[in-house]
This record gives sequence, structure tokens and C-alpha cells, in this order.
Amino acid sequence: MAEEVKLFGKWTSPFSRRIEVALKLKGVEDEYIEEDVLNKSPALLNYNPVHKKVPVLVHNGKPIAESLVIMEYIDATWKHNPILPIDPFEKAMARFWAKFIDDKFWAIWPAAKKAMISGGEKEREEGVEEAQQHLKALETQLKEKKFFGSERLGFVEITASLIVCIVVAQEAMGVEILTQDKFPALHELTQKFADDDVFKQCVPPREQHSAYFKAQLGALAASK
Repeated sequence: MAEEVKLFGKWTSPFSRRIEVALKLKGVEDEYIEEDVLNKSPALLNYNPVHKKVPVLVHNGKPIAESLVIMEYIDATWKHNPILPIDPFEKAMARFWAKFIDDKFWAIWPAAKKAMISGGEKEREEGVEEAQQHLKALETQLKEKKFFGSERLGFVEITASLIVCIVVAQEAMGVEILTQDKFPALHELTQKFADDDVFKQCVPPREQHSAYFKAQLGALAASK
């Protein structure tokens, strides 16, 4: 009996993208279902009644929610091409740093968005400074780690692909936040994503992605 693998996602969601990348690294075929977050499908609400958001992976009728949880499930279910380390200590450290990255992103993104949609120079500078302080903590903690040394993307790297959104959004809005001179390790990681064949299959075309952020953030700026 063939396995049923469905992914409920959103093309603009970096959290959905994590699951797309993990599945492709494993060579697992799935049915991708694009969700409208403003008009969520009954299936999504049924499979994720708690948070009511993407991504949701449905494997043989069983739903799994939350991107980090889903990635661990994928790695445990399809054991070839592991994305988590085999060693228990290294696996625990990968989980720790993945959680650290997620926590930092939710501090970085509001500050970055503030910088991108602010009309006044002072408010924009404050947003940039706040975002860069959080990015500095991420750069400092992760640049010495060994998670980013292998050729293949692993659990921590896939988690860190969130920063691609910041890079594309800042380019779309003409604001410099994550720059090569201030954050060389993070910049190097974004280049690794740009060069990775699997990641390139999952990320939207740059022009389309940039246009999305320009429209969304531009509308927020205009409403201020």
C-alpha cells in the first residue's frame, strides 16, 4: 500500500518551506496543498484545530503540526539521509539551537518590519538597531558552531532558513539590516541556501518573493 503524504502549506511561509526542504532531502513524494490563510480550508482546520495554521503534514491520515516537530517526525520516519545528528548529545544540541533560532527570529522580525515600514528616519533607525542587536546574538552564538560545515543541509540549517525572508524583505524595501560586513557568518549561510539545489527547488523565485514583501510591507507602511 502506497504511503499518503500531504503537506498543507503557504508559498510565502518559511515554516512551510522547512518541511518542503526536509521532504525533498529525504526523497519523499508528497501532495502539496496551498492554503489561503485568510480563508482556511475545512481540512486544515480539522487537521490543526489548536493553532489553525500551516504547515501541517498528514501521513497516512495522521496530522502533525509545528515545523520543528514535523521535521523531527520526518527524520524519524524516513531514516535515510538523516537531517538530525545520530549521536544523542549532538542531536540534543541541534534541537537546542533550532529552538534558539526560532526564538530569536520572533524577536528579529517585528523589529525588522518596524524598520521597513516606518515613515520617519528616527523610527527606522531604531528598528534597524533593534533587529541588528538580535541578529548579533544569533551571529555570535552560531558562527562557532559546527552545524553549518557540511555540504548537505541539516536540521539547524533548515531551521535557520528563516533568515532568507529578512534578506529578501530588506532588499524589497530598500533597508539594510542583515549586511555582509556586520554579519559575515549569517551572510555566508544565506549564500549556501542560494547555492543549494534542494533549497532552490523549494524557495519562490526571487522576483516573486520580493514583490510579495513589497506589496505586503508597502501596504502596512501606507496605512501608518
